[in-house]
Order: sequence, then structure tokens, then C-alpha cells
Amino acid sequence: MPALTSSPIPAVLAKLRPLDVDTITDLSRYLATVPDPRSPRGLWYPLTSILLICACAAISGAKTIDELAEWGQRATDDLLTAISVRPHPLGWRRAPCAPTIDRILCRIDAAALDAAINAYLTNRHRAATDDSDEDTQPVHGAIAVDGKALKGSARGDQVRRHLLSALTHHLPVTLAQAEVGSKTNETRHFRPLLDGLDLAGKTVTCDALHTVKDHLSWLVETKKAHYIAVAKTNQPTLHAQLSDLPWSSVPVAHTCSEKGHGRRESRSIKVMGIADSLGGIAFPHARLALRVHRRRQQTGKKQTRETVYAVTSLDAHQATPAELAIYLRGHWTIENSSHHIRDTTFAEDACTVHTGSAPRAMAALRNLAIGVLKTMGADNIAKTTRAIRDLPERALPFYGISYQPDHSGT
Repeated sequence: MPALTSSPIPAVLAKLRPLDVDTITDLSRYLATVPDPRSPRGLWYPLTSILLICACAAISGAKTIDELAEWGQRATDDLLTAISVRPHPLGWRRAPCAPTIDRILCRIDAAALDAAINAYLTNRHRAATDDSDEDTQPVHGAIAVDGKALKGSARGDQVRRHLLSALTHHLPVTLAQAEVGSKTNETRHFRPLLDGLDLAGKTVTCDALHTVKDHLSWLVETKKAHYIAVAKTNQPTLHAQLSDLPWSSVPVAHTCSEKGHGRRESRSIKVMGIADSLGGIAFPHARLALRVHRRRQQTGKKQTRETVYAVTSLDAHQATPAELAIYLRGHWTIENSSHHIRDTTFAEDACTVHTGSAPRAMAALRNLAIGVLKTMGADNIAKTTRAIRDLPERALPFYGISYQPDHSGT
């Protein structure tokens, strides 16, 4: 129920799922698994405390390392106590400064940080999915593989960093992330990225770059998963076979249209069984061929049309045309539900962090913030982060951390 006008809780936060720290998994247990890159001699701030400050600042909308440090500077003594910041011998506590956080993020094991954050998000996603409506069940098991460049990380001869991620379609969170160097390297990182995930019975969607026979055979035979893969000219034989199928004799199986953000878009899908096609499809475990036709009308611009072909290991009894359309649409909307938020709300492309592990670590913190807010039911990430930013203590319950302010005045 929306908060009353006089309520101290903003309406955007009142719409979220209940923030019960007794049922929300404590993030600090996961961050404690990340190895400390510093020498143990003379350490003042525990690594987990520094990472918790970064996580709380990220969910408050922090965009830079300076803004990560500012959250700690605004935190009260009670708040710093809750995240285990050690007290000074004189009794007061002080959060780490920006150079300290910068040095930590530059030297940290980014793969270990990603693993900890992704394991935490997997736990949160599983809990949120179990509590969600039955109507969304068909897409609960869908995972998209997609890459993203960190444009601001380029410096001189240093190319910009490029990350490859596996994200859920429903309540989108990042389950795995790896740095791949450049977009052209994404293909060889496909298996290592997904190897640690439980994909049995799930459907993996990917764009044409990852439509590779060996990878998709591995998904079906080793990981016991299904795939829906887009085919373009990088797979000329497959694309030619799909485009040459007698689609004119196949009726449209499902249509969908949307209007908003200054555009109108309509999509139609045709589905053909591989056994029914002429000459078959030379692709492993392929069961259905898909043809999606999209029309988009942007306000003040000409209408654009696009035809996309795809192939899937799902059979007709395992997914309806409407569900296949949802899978494909879910993959395409990852751009809006994750990448667009990272670029607009968190200004990722404008972030100039470029040294050591810091670019990937910052991306992991943004994934954490977005994933937690999505599992809590946030539909406007920017507005929600602003509401959390108003009071630093609002961030802790999102990570399952108890906070009891001292009102004794001592």
C-alpha cells in the first residue's frame, strides 16, 4: 500500500516487498569470501566493511569512487558499527576515504568479487522467484548471455574493458560475469561463463555472436539445458537454410504490439518444425525454426521493418509460439532492464575508472544494486536509489543487515 503523504517512508519504497532483515540473506557472509589483496600488517578497515560501504553506496545511486566514499562519510557512528568498522581508541569511527577505496578496488580479485556477488544475487533471485505469481512461470528458467563494453575505461593505448554476463529474464539479475577483453573474444568465454551455473531444464538465449555449434551442443548434452539462438550472416549456412524455408505457407502463430516511449512496435512470429522443413536444418539438436517480423514506428520517423531468424532445441510440446516470443523478447529487453540502467542511472559509460580491477569491480557493484532492487520489486531504479540516498541507513536492510540506532544520546 502506498505511503501516506505524512509518512517518513517515500512512496516508491513503500511499494517494494517487505524489508524483513530476518528473511533477507546477509550480504556480508558472501563478501567475506573475497580474499584481501592487502598485507595483513597494519590493516585498519576490514575488507568486508569496505565492500559493504561500496554496496550501500551503489544502491544509493553512487556513480564514482568519490561518491562511494561520500556514503561512508555521511554514515552515523551506529551505521558504521553495524558494518563492523573498527572504532578509534578515542571511541569515534571514521569511514575510509576515496583513495583507500580506490586502492582496494584496483587491487581486488575481481573474479572473486563477481563470484560472491553473483552467488548472493542467485540466492535472492531464487527466493523472489519462488514467491512470484504463477503467470510468470514460463520465463522463470530463461537466462540471457550478452556482452557490454565499459566505454569510459579506455585510456590512450588501453582499450576499453568488455564484460560478458549471464542474466535472468524474469526479475533480471546477473548470475555470472567475466571480463573478456573485447567483443570479438566473447565467443571463447561462453562456456567458462556458464560452466558454474545450474542450467538443467533452463533455456539459454543468445545473440548471433554465440550461435556456435559446439557451444550449443555443450548446452544440451552437458548442461542439460535448452537454447534459443538467433542466426545471422556469421552463420551463413544456417541463416540461408532458415531464410529459404517456405515461410509463406506457414501462418502467423502469435502477434504482439506495444506502444510507449514515443514509439509503436509490433511483432509476429512463425514457427516451423525442423522435421517439416525442406531439407532439414544442419544445426545440432535443433527442433524448431523461428521467424520473427518486427515493425517499429518512431514518432516523426519512417517505419522500420526487420526479420529475424532463430533456431531452438525446444520442441513444440515444450513451448508454445507465445512462450517462444516471450523468450526472444526477454533477451532483447535485457538491454533496457540492465544495460540501459547501468548507463543512465549509474552513468557507467561516463565513468572514467580504468586502473586494475576497478572497472570490473564497479560494474559488479552496479549489478548488485540493480539485482537487489529488481528482486524487491522496484520498477523505477533511478527514483528508488534517490529515495535510499536521502538517508544512508535505508541501504542496510536491502542487504539483510540489521541496524539499531542508539537513541540514548550517549
